[in-house]
Amino acid sequence: MEKEVSTKAVFTETQVADIGLIVVPGAEEMAELVDAHLVRMAKEAGFDKETFIIPSICPRFQSGDAKGLIKESVRGDDLFFIIDPGNFSLTYNLFGYENHMSPDDHFANLKRLIQAASGKQRRTTVIMPSLYGGRQHRRAARESLDCAYALQELASMGVDNVVTFDAHDPRVQNAVPLMSFDTAMPTYQVLKTLLEHMPDLQFDTEHFMVISPDEGAMNRNMYYSSVLGVNLGMFYKRRDYSVVVNGRNPIVAHEYLGESVEGKDVFIADDIIASGESMLDIGYELKKRGARRIFANATFPLFTSGLEKFDEAYEKGIISAVLGTNLTYRTPELREREWFYEVDMSKYITSFITAISTNMSVSRILDPIVKINALLEGRDND
Repeated sequence: MEKEVSTKAVFTETQVADIGLIVVPGAEEMAELVDAHLVRMAKEAGFDKETFIIPSICPRFQSGDAKGLIKESVRGDDLFFIIDPGNFSLTYNLFGYENHMSPDDHFANLKRLIQAASGKQRRTTVIMPSLYGGRQHRRAARESLDCAYALQELASMGVDNVVTFDAHDPRVQNAVPLMSFDTAMPTYQVLKTLLEHMPDLQFDTEHFMVISPDEGAMNRNMYYSSVLGVNLGMFYKRRDYSVVVNGRNPIVAHEYLGESVEGKDVFIADDIIASGESMLDIGYELKKRGARRIFANATFPLFTSGLEKFDEAYEKGIISAVLGTNLTYRTPELREREWFYEVDMSKYITSFITAISTNMSVSRILDPIVKINALLEGRDND
């Protein structure tokens, strides 16, 4: 079981201020799950609290202009703004046209609602699971650095803490050295979900292997291989740097480095599945090398090019499952797929809220090794 701050401590002894959740439009699903956890904890502590969500809206004029409005007092509250910059399902009317919201629109709404609080809150925390602009993490030419500048904007607005997940490059926090910035990994929750669906998995060097899809994902896959006690392999992408397609140099081939995967179950972890082409290419390459079952994991399952290629790979037995968190918007079609296993992160986010609200260290939350060991030991004892 996940450890959490005692409910008595959160709502009686060490709570710094009243907790208030401000939901940026598009993040309602996660906010409601987190709110349910907080309400349950409050009731366990003897408090009859219906909700911690403070009503707010971001209405728009047909010209596209917008404003943020908070409908209740937030004076002295510990405010937690929850935002999903990747929720493209939201639309608004723009000169009679239906316009889908982009990450820029969501980030602008976040700033509007922070302004609407008027600085009356005691402390401001932004929970942004998918980091705005996070994929543009370094400057290679005359390019913008959106994420770094966005964090500086939040710092200038008085934001005290930013909590994100699986940041593409955690070094972006160097842009705001005086602001608290925490990036967490969903390792424990992913393994827990995988074992719930695949209880027959054997985590040993003869039956299981972790593969990094590229050099950029090595750290997260090294962690999985270390805690599971299995071997690690990797692919590296050979690109054609003389051509640019859709803003990127196209991949010529995926080259494999590592021991044989023949007859083994394979786990591949990455931060994002966008088009998914790289993940599928690796899946086909591993099958050629005799891999048994292939489990792909992405913290942010975007599937920007649709699901058809993954449907085909699943039907052919290339991919056995894809695990993705609920940290960003998932289409209804994805959530209905037989091969998609959703990883719920709401309780983990609640742990951050309760720790921050009681001025407790988040170090134990960021390092899930104790929970992972307990999960694996409990499984061995079954």
